Formats: sequence, structure tokens, C-alpha cells
Amino acid sequence: MGNRPANSFVNSYEKDVEEIRDRYKVLRDLDVFILDNSIRESTVGQLKGHTLESKWEIYNEVKKCGFENTIVASFSHMTRVDDIFIKQLVEKGEDRNGLFAFSEVTDSVKNMIPNTEIVPIGLRKLKEVGLWNVILEVDLGDTTYNFLEFSVEKMAQLIKKWVVWIHENLHKHAKVFVNFRDLPEVMPFHSERIFYIIDYMTRLPKDLKLFGLLFEEPKGTSLPDEFGLMTKYIRKKMNANNWKGHLLIHVHEKFGFSDYTALEALLNGANGVWASVCLEGAAMGNASSCVTLLNLIRLGNKNLLKKYTCTYLRKAAINITKITTGEDPHSKQPVYGERALDLVLGLDKEEFDLSEFFGEKAPVRISSVASPEMIRTRLVQIFGEDEKFTIEKAYKMKEVMLDDLKQSRKEEYMSTVGLAMLFDRAGGAITVTMRDAISKEEVVRPHAQNMIAEIRRRWDDWDLKDEVQGDDMLEYDSFYNGFMAPYFSCYRCSETKKALQAIDMDTDGQVDWDEFLVYIKWAIHEYPDVKDADELLDIAFRKGLIPAMQDELLKNRYACN
Repeated sequence: MGNRPANSFVNSYEKDVEEIRDRYKVLRDLDVFILDNSIRESTVGQLKGHTLESKWEIYNEVKKCGFENTIVASFSHMTRVDDIFIKQLVEKGEDRNGLFAFSEVTDSVKNMIPNTEIVPIGLRKLKEVGLWNVILEVDLGDTTYNFLEFSVEKMAQLIKKWVVWIHENLHKHAKVFVNFRDLPEVMPFHSERIFYIIDYMTRLPKDLKLFGLLFEEPKGTSLPDEFGLMTKYIRKKMNANNWKGHLLIHVHEKFGFSDYTALEALLNGANGVWASVCLEGAAMGNASSCVTLLNLIRLGNKNLLKKYTCTYLRKAAINITKITTGEDPHSKQPVYGERALDLVLGLDKEEFDLSEFFGEKAPVRISSVASPEMIRTRLVQIFGEDEKFTIEKAYKMKEVMLDDLKQSRKEEYMSTVGLAMLFDRAGGAITVTMRDAISKEEVVRPHAQNMIAEIRRRWDDWDLKDEVQGDDMLEYDSFYNGFMAPYFSCYRCSETKKALQAIDMDTDGQVDWDEFLVYIKWAIHEYPDVKDADELLDIAFRKGLIPAMQDELLKNRYACN
């Protein structure tokens, strides 16, 4: 008797789960249409616009994804890079059947009444450059037009006028989209305007039929359910008129809902997205096609794998972010951020393995919750197999991490230099492989570069006193006099000489610049706010070199015993 309520809840829960799974079958079976907007979206809101070269770089990245439909321009009265870029596309013989450009439905508005006579500049420039696929930008809100004076019927007639013009002046097989630019503002109060335009467009002659409808969430403020409901009723209206045109959505980020909102729209009748491959875009960015498509793939959508080069999506998103911003994507950016592939809580594969899908090796994230097995795996990942990389040593490394937390010492152990120093502090010794790997790591901040350059100048001054000069080596006494003296009172003391062995990784009786650089780079990495070269050296010695030297002294002492 006591189990009946529990069984009732179990049955109810399992029924609800099954309903959700059935709903997601829509995403699994969807034949997704991608209208790529990487060239245009990634430049909107950026502090630096795209050069001609960067547009070509993005265009080529998009092609590698297998996307055949691309938005390449938005024209204005001024000559922009877009104009030159399009001319080059045409001159190089790129397939224009998949190239689209924006055009306003009117270029001038007086007293909230649009000019309906002058051909918009976007359409005229499309004719000049030889493109024919158009996205007509339409606003239906009260903040743009006075619909008491200029009716929705007149707006529909204006759209039709330019559709006819496009087919007569650009190409008889032109693909025309209408973009409801302010749809989230219009639908709650004047949905009849949207539905009227859809009804009107479906009655156009067959040779003038729209290729589809676009709409967007321009401010990122709509909740996913709201946006999904709008999508549902637009598709229902299209279906009611037996129109199978494309319905594509574009969602901006604001409150963390963009990717979810895009999926909700696809669940409710949209059959594609017009978006950039990466997040970068107007305001806080857009729901990227990379993340959207990967979510569909992990839900079981096989159509995408046949239609697009999905394994390149991550690489394209990374590259387009770099082209746009000059920097890597945020490390925690889903799917294509540096940490997106990390194994955090164990070495077991996940049900959908991102790293395997993209053909990359998943890095093991090292933190206080990492197991010794994970720590050892990370050592091997970065530095290769080494007999010193034992589980026992990994246990000691974890103990050091926990001790750091107890002492309120915040360090990172994931990077090449961070992991090497953790190994060193746990009683290991920096290996030649570690030294070489760290020396190759690039320091990008100008202040850090200047501090390293200053330390190198001091190094070179002492190198002049060595018997052999210009070999990136300092003899022990030169290194002591140039750098160690403030911390060790006597060079001739046996303990000082033994301590020097901690930095002499290849045991050649000299200190290599790259050996010293390990500790300098570590100090820069862990303490980025250091003021000058003197403070940097002080941190490198007190927090890095001296603890390592103390380990070396203890090792020698135990060996003697």
C-alpha cells in the first residue's frame, strides 16, 4: 500500500519524459537550412570593422563548413568595403546563386510615412555588382511607421512592388526573403499585421513567390517560450496557406537564453537559422550556428552530417572569432571555447563526446577535484611519457594543491607552466621536455614582454663575463652574482651550489636561459600585476626557484643518508 503514491509519481514522471523525448524528435529529423551571416553579423558592434582581407578570410571559413547560402553585404549610399568585396567575389567567379544581401524596403521616411517611389539603394547596388538574392528589411511596429496613415495593406503592396522589381531587374529566379526585423515588438500587440503580410505574400504568382521569411530577436529579451510561440503561429499561418517556404530565425544574446531560444524556435516550426558561426555580433552577440547545430547533432540529427561539414564548425568558430576580435574565444564559450572539451570530473567518456566528434584530444582539467590518474594523464598529454610521471607523484601533486588552498594560495595548474611548477613543487624536478615546452609558450602582453627583455639585458651583461659568450648559458658564478646573491649569502657554500642544480635541468654545469625562463614565465602567469622586472625576479625566486632549490637540497640530504 505504501508504494502506491511512489509508483504513481514514477509512472507520471516516465510519461512526461516520453512526451519530452517525442517533442525532441522534431530536432532529430529536421532538415536545417543555414543562411550564414558570419561576414555581416561579426562586424556589427565591433570596435574595428572588417577589412577586405578579413572578409575573404571569413568567407573561406564559411565555405569550409559546407554552407552554400551566405549573406555577404548590406549596402548604403556610401562606398564601403562590402561594395569592393562583392565585385571581387563576382570577378573571381564565385557561385552567386547562394549569395544574399540586405536591402531596406524604403530608404526614406517622412512624418512616419515611407517613400514608395525611389528604388532603395540596396537594390540599386545589387544590380550594379551583379547579385540578385535579396533580404528585404521590413518593420511593422508603431515606432517606425504610422499605420493609421500608411496601412499594412500598403506595406504589403510596397513589398510586392520590390519583389517584382527584383525579378525584372536582377534575376528572374532571384531568391527573396522578407525579414520581420521588429517581430517581438509587434506580435504581442499587432500580430494581425504579421499575419496579413504572410497572407498577402502567399497570394503572389508562382514566379514571384518568396523564398522564405526571416525574423529575429533583436534585443535578446524574449523568453524562449515566447519566441517559440511566435514561431509556431507564423508557421501555422504559412501552412494554412499551403506555403512551404523557409522560416529562418536569428537570436541575439542578452540574458543567457539565446541558444535555448533558437532551439525552441526550431522545435516550433522554424526550419533553419540565419546566424554567424561564432557568437560575435551586435550587442552581446548572437546564437551561433556552431552551437545550435552541435546541439541538434548530439540529439541525433543525422541530416546535418550529410549536408554540412560539421566537424569543421568548431575550427571555423574559433578562426572567425580571432579574425573579428584579434583574440581567442572566451575559454568557457560552449562548444568552441578552450575549455569546452575538458574532462573535469573523471576520465570516462561522455555520452556525446565533443572532442571525439571534432577529432581533437580532450584536455584533462587539473583542479583540486582532479584525481591522481587525471593529473598523471595531463602530465603525459603535455610533456609526453616519462618514468617520473607516476601515480605516487600525482598524489603528491594533489597534496600540494590542497595545501595551497589551506594557505589561501591561489594558483592554476592547467597550463604548461602551471603544471610543470606543480610537479616541481611536489618533489619532482623540471625536466628538459618541460623546459623546452615552456620556452615555446608565447608571452603576448607588452608589459610582460618588456620585463622579460629587461631581465634578458641583465643576463647578457653577465654573459659578457663568461668564457663562452652568446650561447644562452651562464656559468654558475655569473648566474649567482647576477641574480641569486640577494637570496643566498655565499656562492662557495655547498648548499648554494647544490641549490643551483635545481635550475640546471640538463645537468651541464651551467644555467640555460630557457631554464631560467621557466620560472620567469611562471611568475608572469601567476602574478600578472607585477610592476617591474625587479618585482618579477623577486617572485620568481621566492615563490618558484627557492622552493625548488629547497627540494633539491632535501633530495641530496636524503641521498647522503
